Amino acid sequence: MAIEIFNKMLIDGVKMGQIPARTKVARDWFRDTASKAREIGQSALLKEKTAQTSRVEIGRMYMFMYDPKTKNDLPYYDRFPLIFVINKTADGFLGINLHYLPHLLRAKLMDMLYNYVIDPKLDENTKLKISYQTLNRAATHKYIQPCIKRYLYSHVRSKFIYVVPVEWDIALFLPVENFAKASKTRVWRDSTNMVNKR
Repeated sequence: MAIEIFNKMLIDGVKMGQIPARTKVARDWFRDTASKAREIGQSALLKEKTAQTSRVEIGRMYMFMYDPKTKNDLPYYDRFPLIFVINKTADGFLGINLHYLPHLLRAKLMDMLYNYVIDPKLDENTKLKISYQTLNRAATHKYIQPCIKRYLYSHVRSKFIYVVPVEWDIALFLPVENFAKASKTRVWRDSTNMVNKR
């Protein structure tokens, strides 16, 4: 189910001939528009009942509230991750949290991830055919490294907000990252340094 507050952006884009993810120009249009959408915040997204789910699937994108078990030991963490699930375990899942990258690197990573799309129509059947093992072998793995995070179901503090594929490029740049213990500037600097070392 689509996120209702994204509909205006999608409609405006389609009217202008920008079909999501169909071309780089279209992706750039949605990303730029989303980055300026200050009115779409974390609390508004959490009210989107139609997009909420209690479980996650590999290859799909989600947002949710999170309170890490090891938060006292972490230098910082994102309280509102935006992730693609890449592995599941009995007590949690592994995800690529796109918020850990600055916008330019985030766009590069997302463009690379589109190479792993199953069903390029961007409908309900579309998801990424990815696993940690696949990404570890990819030449562009350097962009993913700062983003791989493990999440425990017991520390998820909200329902999961499922982001349908046609909305990936909107969610990608929404200013909803919520880092604790450090500014996003520091997080993005650390991630950029990690990418540059690889």
